Amino acid sequence: MLTTDDIIALVMAKSRLKKLTFPPVRLDHVDHIVQMSLAGAPQLAADHILHAKMRGKLQKIVGSVIRQLNFEFMRNEITQADSGELLRKKIQQRGFSYWTLIEIAMNLVGMEAKMLRFFPEEIDATYKFILETLVRWEHIEKKEKDSPVARAIVRMLIEDMKKVMGGAGMVARMGKEIEEKLDKDKLTTSFVLQAKCIFQKNVYYQMVKEGLGKFGNDYAIGLRYLRHLGYVQVSTNPVLAARAYEDDAELWEDFKEVVTAHPEWQKNPENFADEIAMEATKTALWPNLVIFRPIFLASNFQDGMVSYQLNPNVADNLEGSLRDALEIYSSAQEFLRNYDSKLLWGYSNLEERKRPNIVFKVAGGYPASIEITKKLNTIGIGTNNTVTYSVSQEVSLIIAAMEGMAASLKMGIPVTQVYETNMGGRLESHLREVEAEKLLFKAMDKVNVREIILNRLAQKLGATEELKKTSSLEEKLKMLTSYNYLKSLTNQDFVQVIADARGDECFKNDTFSFLRNLENDIGYAGTFVAQRVYTIFFSQKNKAIWLSYLEKQFGLTKTQAENIMDKIDVLPASKRKPDDTYLTLATKNMTNTEFPNHQQSVLETYLKKELNLQDFKDAILKDHNPQIRKNLLRLPDFRKAYELTPELTEQLTKVGIKDDFGTGGLKVEEWSSFGPVVKTMNEFTCAYNNFRERTIEFVHQINRSSS
Repeated sequence: MLTTDDIIALVMAKSRLKKLTFPPVRLDHVDHIVQMSLAGAPQLAADHILHAKMRGKLQKIVGSVIRQLNFEFMRNEITQADSGELLRKKIQQRGFSYWTLIEIAMNLVGMEAKMLRFFPEEIDATYKFILETLVRWEHIEKKEKDSPVARAIVRMLIEDMKKVMGGAGMVARMGKEIEEKLDKDKLTTSFVLQAKCIFQKNVYYQMVKEGLGKFGNDYAIGLRYLRHLGYVQVSTNPVLAARAYEDDAELWEDFKEVVTAHPEWQKNPENFADEIAMEATKTALWPNLVIFRPIFLASNFQDGMVSYQLNPNVADNLEGSLRDALEIYSSAQEFLRNYDSKLLWGYSNLEERKRPNIVFKVAGGYPASIEITKKLNTIGIGTNNTVTYSVSQEVSLIIAAMEGMAASLKMGIPVTQVYETNMGGRLESHLREVEAEKLLFKAMDKVNVREIILNRLAQKLGATEELKKTSSLEEKLKMLTSYNYLKSLTNQDFVQVIADARGDECFKNDTFSFLRNLENDIGYAGTFVAQRVYTIFFSQKNKAIWLSYLEKQFGLTKTQAENIMDKIDVLPASKRKPDDTYLTLATKNMTNTEFPNHQQSVLETYLKKELNLQDFKDAILKDHNPQIRKNLLRLPDFRKAYELTPELTEQLTKVGIKDDFGTGGLKVEEWSSFGPVVKTMNEFTCAYNNFRERTIEFVHQINRSSS
């Protein structure tokens, strides 16, 4: 038996806006916001105020919006006699009214209002208007029937937060915390008040507020709440696209509409496999574009970016990658043509609209990535080089992006933000796997009962079933020492196996000490690579050298050269521990991208250790124990990741950047065979192919259900 709350929730869910069609006549901004709200687009209505032209006018505009929504709320009194279509309409109108004011309130108390430099006094006054209105509306509902619409809206918003990473992400934890502190007599107001408190005490909000850095999300949902904390970027890849559909089943409903609009897929979906996968990914992508749209427009195309992973099956192919990128970019332009006409209605049309806030993730594991990066930036499309672990990769690709951006500016095309991902966590995982495998191999070489020992270790690591699928000793060792099962060299079961191989329990302490030091050293590997790349381009001294180089080499003006340097960020990614964030903070040219569970770890560390965040200002430039770097340079793959090639050193010398960069860096022709590149591309390709198969099967399901 469905409860009243269930019925209202269903009504609201089924009234989700599908197409952005509104009456052609809007009298003013207030009328426009109200029409969008009541038509089923409360978030778009709320985001309409996120524009610099609203500065100084918030109280008047939002007050007038409240007047009209309040009129509709009062007019839609719910009575015992209401049923069917009339009841549904009244629920929708009230629900959208609540939802719109809550979203406006969160935009005001979130970082968006600060980014747009709204005046504090107008923020406070407008916020109080909203709180007072919500109290009055709930009072009206209570007199009718115990606030069922208010309760349904708050429940919907909290459940939306709790979806993130199956409840394990920071946004999900925020939702649970809000839920625990709700006042049942003032549901909407307590939701808004608790959200404000939780947002503004959050470590990311504080870091953004103090100007310590910028942040992006390595997950496709929960973004609106992260935007309130100051996040300005989201990364997607095949793995994350698949997870978005797992976490948010409504995406399948949205994709169903796309499928029915493509009858050519019906007979043999396999013939359209990549096209179907692309459309499914775009279905998950468009909501991300619109969430960050106000930030993108307010920042002159610098922030609010969505990173889209190109098809990994064509990552080593210039023509295939460009073809995919241009097709997706074209689709995004058409989608945003419609969206911007609503978001920006009534504002100046002298600024370019429909320009996608999208950059393409170009897999930097292949030589072709250099030319792909250059070509896309030449036409004003930003890039995010990924599958990058080494200084030589990242330096080469940043230089390629610079060349493309320079060509773009000389044609008068404004450049888009560029990112250079540093997959430090994956590099560290690779180094750990290599060292763990060596140690375990040596240990097995000294024992006679290796099968018993490996089976026992597999049981402890939760890898028994996987071990049964392997045959050779090499396969077994690789599997047991992979990051999937062995997260740290100090795992007590792994330590015991290594110590036992030495034949004496007294060696266990020495073994643990050795492994703890090795684990500690490896934990700095990604940070050292990010630090070297950042210093080469963005230390105060070197940035000035690059500016001069860009002017002379490409015939740019000083302003154009500064534009290029300001729109390149290093992007530390694939974090494994909180220090991976704290030690790579920078006030400029850096965006840290985070997984939802990593965000929670960073927050917990901040609260537990009572960190002084100013201690980490420009931490990327701070010195670390040089002995750690010396230790790491003994590892062949770290040397490849950290040092440069003679050719790159010579190129930097011509620019004017001089240092002892070493000569053992990864060569271009070695990129595709580098251990972490191979592992990541295998994972991404497998994830893409699996997701593609799921989308094809979904098309088959629709065919079966309609036949």
